[in-house]
Amino acid sequence: MTEADFGAAPGSIQIRQDDSANWSALAERLETVGHQDSPVDAEHAGWLVGRGTPNTGSAENPGQWVANWSGLQLNSRQREAVAHALASEVLFLWGPPGTGKTDVVGHIVEGSFRQGLRVLFLAPTNVAVDQALERMCSLLEHEAGFAEGIVQRAGSIVLPSLRSRYGDQVDPGRIAVLLVESIDRQISTATDQLKGARAAQSLHERVRDLESDLATATAEAAEADRNHAAGSRAVLTADAAAARLRLAIDKVGLPTGLFADRKAAKLRDLRSALEDEETGARRAREAVVSAARRHKAADQQAAEAQRALPAARAAVIGIPPGQAVAEAAATLQERLDELGRKRKRIQDEVRSRCRVLGATVAKAVQSRKLLDEVDVVVIDEAGMVNLPSAWFAAGLARKRVIVAGDFRQLPAVTKGDGDRQASEEERAHSREWTARDAFHAAGLVDPSGRVRQDPRLVALDTQYRMREPICAVVNEVAYPDAPLKTGRGDASRLPFAPLIDSPVILIDTSGRRIPGGGRKPHMTNAVHAAVIHELVRGLQYEGVLPGRKWQQVPEGERATDRLAVISPYREQVKALKSSLAHRFGEDYDGLVDTVHRFQGSQRPVVLLDTVAGAGKDPGFFYSGTGLSSQTCRLLNVALSRAQDHLVVVADVAFLRKHLAPHSEALAMVDHLEAHAQTISADQLIPILDAGQLANLSEEELTRPAFFEHSEVAAAVEWDVERARHSIELYSAFMDRAPVGRWARLLGPRTAAGIKVTVFTRPPEEQQEPTRVARHRELVQQLEDAGCRVEFRDRMHEKVLMLDGAVLWHGSKNLLANIGPTDLMMRYTDPASCDRVRRLMERTRMERPARAPWRPAEPGEAASEVPAQRTEPTDTVYPGLVRDGRLYLDVPFAQKDEAKSLLRARWDKEAGRWWVDAARVTREQAARWLP
Repeated sequence: MTEADFGAAPGSIQIRQDDSANWSALAERLETVGHQDSPVDAEHAGWLVGRGTPNTGSAENPGQWVANWSGLQLNSRQREAVAHALASEVLFLWGPPGTGKTDVVGHIVEGSFRQGLRVLFLAPTNVAVDQALERMCSLLEHEAGFAEGIVQRAGSIVLPSLRSRYGDQVDPGRIAVLLVESIDRQISTATDQLKGARAAQSLHERVRDLESDLATATAEAAEADRNHAAGSRAVLTADAAAARLRLAIDKVGLPTGLFADRKAAKLRDLRSALEDEETGARRAREAVVSAARRHKAADQQAAEAQRALPAARAAVIGIPPGQAVAEAAATLQERLDELGRKRKRIQDEVRSRCRVLGATVAKAVQSRKLLDEVDVVVIDEAGMVNLPSAWFAAGLARKRVIVAGDFRQLPAVTKGDGDRQASEEERAHSREWTARDAFHAAGLVDPSGRVRQDPRLVALDTQYRMREPICAVVNEVAYPDAPLKTGRGDASRLPFAPLIDSPVILIDTSGRRIPGGGRKPHMTNAVHAAVIHELVRGLQYEGVLPGRKWQQVPEGERATDRLAVISPYREQVKALKSSLAHRFGEDYDGLVDTVHRFQGSQRPVVLLDTVAGAGKDPGFFYSGTGLSSQTCRLLNVALSRAQDHLVVVADVAFLRKHLAPHSEALAMVDHLEAHAQTISADQLIPILDAGQLANLSEEELTRPAFFEHSEVAAAVEWDVERARHSIELYSAFMDRAPVGRWARLLGPRTAAGIKVTVFTRPPEEQQEPTRVARHRELVQQLEDAGCRVEFRDRMHEKVLMLDGAVLWHGSKNLLANIGPTDLMMRYTDPASCDRVRRLMERTRMERPARAPWRPAEPGEAASEVPAQRTEPTDTVYPGLVRDGRLYLDVPFAQKDEAKSLLRARWDKEAGRWWVDAARVTREQAARWLP
């Protein structure tokens, strides 16, 4: 609830969770460190950040603590990690994807348990806790006391397999239920007995109540009889006295004569006495009536009690006397109270039996005490744990700290180092203490991101998830200094499919680029979405994936069992989810998502959509360089989810132009081009001629297709003539010839009742007075043809939608002669049409408003740009047109491209690149304009 006044109809309200609560709790706990009641050992916590000199060693015979040590399927590095952990005070276990880190951690916990130590296992997410705890349970389930809770889970179990296999043994609540079954049976028996005793009490009380009612009614009737007799006598006495007084009054007569005053006084006395007697008689009569009424009621009550008493007395025959029943009920209640106290003591005892406890890091930070004593703390997925929380957790250990994870996968989510409102000092503090992970803080990683050799560190070096060619890509991107070996066979576990007959496939969309819309065009890519849609269609046809709306698909063959579609940006994820929901006939949760959501999972087939293909750069996802960068970590996670087949969809030419020379993303592109099976987008999305449309089946018409610039007009005309309900045309610019052609084409369609809407920029956005007037004429021409024209400020979308189902998307302004002559793409997908419509509407609302061009007032110099600028006349900025020059914002790395494409030149005095405004349109130069 909030007291804020948002008005009667707020345009938009967002509710966001305040993520500062966990940080507040952590700060509160950290402030207690050093106090007597703090559970944190600061010296042991310091091991996490490279302080102190913890002992390290290697157990000579781990088999005395780890069952079947010699027969375990562990490689030499995994064995080294277990032996090291069981003889050291600290171990940093580096476990890249697929290297069996979970197994190694499980055996470390197993060995520590058998060494007589109490272990607190922590991970950043509930799923990670449950997955590791399930492995530990499989290793310890035959230990004495397992059913009574030697391994427990603090917090809710979210993994179904852990809940079904070991829920009764690790859930403290369920353990307590099993342990107190005998007590519960006693409680149930005593409760039933108490209910019986209280029922018997009720029967005795019923008899007592009826007997009491009968005695009361009898007494009431006798009292009423006495009152009735007394009232009757009082009535007779009062009536007789009144009669005598009336005679005396008559005898006195009128007060006249010599003694008139004396007679008058006597009459007053007689009349007063008469009034008193009459009042007494009236009250006596009322008492008689009341007594009769009470007598009648008492008789009725007595009769009812007499009728009910025989049955009530019969009901208590054979039941102990009331006093005995009451004493039994009191005894049973005392027994129930004692059983309840005993049950609670057992629930408290359950936690004291725990030897291995699994919990999230957040729960460990927020809880006052999880275990009475903690000997060993194991922090799994430590790369995702912020440093203060990891420090606190490590300080809970009395004897040993194990830190496991991969510092080249996803880091902890923190905001301080990128907070624009924070000072540089605050951001530096955040980078030092919250953005770093334990491996970096301990000094195990050098500034370049490469790992250092250290006795505290054991690195697992053999992975069993990916086929070797997939592993090679991951090594190139994320592990060039410590390449992983492959320990699995090279055969795919999926049925053979010609479409993915290679472990690594690159689908190159270069040359099939469609500029994205909105302020962040790099976040969506319609061509990539269409390519993935067609690839999934092909995999369905080849039996790798279930077909549309298949029923009763066996476990292991469902779409989410075999496929993951990963994209760096949420906008593209939304587009892919919509497209694939149409493809499968339902929306599969966990099929398409961003990289973060796939951490910790794996799939036989992974489709990685790189998205980037429009805009000035590929976006934040690709901005980092170095092995510790966000880019490297994200790419590592995305690529390493694949087990058998990795398919990367990328606009290689675009990425090569924009990626930093030594970036890990470029290393991925280089490796894929050199080693992957490369296919072009044309092999999935054909290039068609307009004449072929009429010969395609309805199914073929729904598939995406490219059309060359020269074929677009005829192909679009064929679609326009088939439209039945609506036509929506988005074109930022307009010229006479194409507008005339479209007006002739659309006129008959509007006359036939088709709703035609054209979206374009308002005339006021044109940069010259002559173009303003011409734009208005063209708008009028379209309106005369029956079209509805809507203006959208600063729009640049180039889209055509027909009947809300057929979508044309590309770089061609259909109503203008300007713009690139690239391909346009046509496909049929109502969901995509709806999504594009919403996207363009949202983009329109997000664009900042700007003042329109206005002609100069008399005596005022003509403005060369829209009137939103107020800079001094000598200021040169991107978008300014001065002396026939259109100034641009060209980064140094892109200057050669601007020179090649637009013949850009350098203005040394202004410090800006410029192009000939008469030859280059703003649309052509949009990449380098604000």
